[in-house]
Amino acid sequence: MATEYELPETMRALIIDETGAPEVLHLAERPLPRQISDEVLIKVVAAGLNPIDAKTRAGKGVAAAIQSYPTILGNDFSGIVVRAAFEASPLQPGDAVYGMGRVPRTSGSFAEYVSVSSMSVTHKPARLSHAEAAAVPIAALTAWGMVKLAGAAPGQRMLVHAGSGGVGHFAVQFARVLGAHVTATASTRNLDFLRELGADEVIDYSTTRFEDVVHDLDSVIDLIGNVHDNTGTRSLAALRPGGLLVNAPTGSWPTMAADAAAVGRRATGFKVSPDARTLDEISALLSSGTVRVHVDSVFELTDGAAAHRLLEEGHTRGKIVLRVS
Repeated sequence: MATEYELPETMRALIIDETGAPEVLHLAERPLPRQISDEVLIKVVAAGLNPIDAKTRAGKGVAAAIQSYPTILGNDFSGIVVRAAFEASPLQPGDAVYGMGRVPRTSGSFAEYVSVSSMSVTHKPARLSHAEAAAVPIAALTAWGMVKLAGAAPGQRMLVHAGSGGVGHFAVQFARVLGAHVTATASTRNLDFLRELGADEVIDYSTTRFEDVVHDLDSVIDLIGNVHDNTGTRSLAALRPGGLLVNAPTGSWPTMAADAAAVGRRATGFKVSPDARTLDEISALLSSGTVRVHVDSVFELTDGAAAHRLLEEGHTRGKIVLRVS
């Protein structure tokens, strides 16, 4: 029999009244999100922090789609179902689940409750804590989509930039699972971490120009673009003719497709979808221990501004998580 939950009328949430620096984030009491259609109401235990959250808070990202303030950010979550979408739903009250929302189309996960489509949430792998599970959805779904789009397979040679970051540490592992030969870039302190993840070769970007040591690659997973040292443009030189660059930080390199075509290479952006079916595939890899998630640090919800500041420093190994309840 499904567990019955008595719900409060309000919840504690980390909100913004305007976009700006991390200090615009502050705690407030807000009404519980209204559950509609196929949505599942979830009590959030932990929420993952992603670059898109910081960009949106700063007025970039998807900030233009915010309809009104105050608003609650945060896409990734792990928690407990408190209200099912319908009586016989596979996700029932009491189930431990995880997934991602679509802020600002829905209210965010930096709050004690979130209501999201059943298609974007699935059962949490039992071996993961809520903090670990909250670190998975956006980063892992992005990495999975990028390496699949890049054609990761036995015999393929792939370069992953920022291999120790949130998306990068999943991309390295997924590419290896799919059989590719993986080279990854990172700072000096993260080289051993990349080797532990299964990278075949590692490059210290602080001492070595990657295009000097890798050539004729089949694909590049570009998680930097041209926001730093023209990493995107330089990556084209490391590709074989006809090779493919897959870029995630949208807006980081507006001339990407034209630049690639001019030198006989291909390039495409990638945008993640909150797809529970793909997350189930990732869950199987996490449950078996084939792939692991690394949590860099966990902050209390009250320290959300500090978590955003750490994320924006750009040196996180794995993911940052907020402990919500």
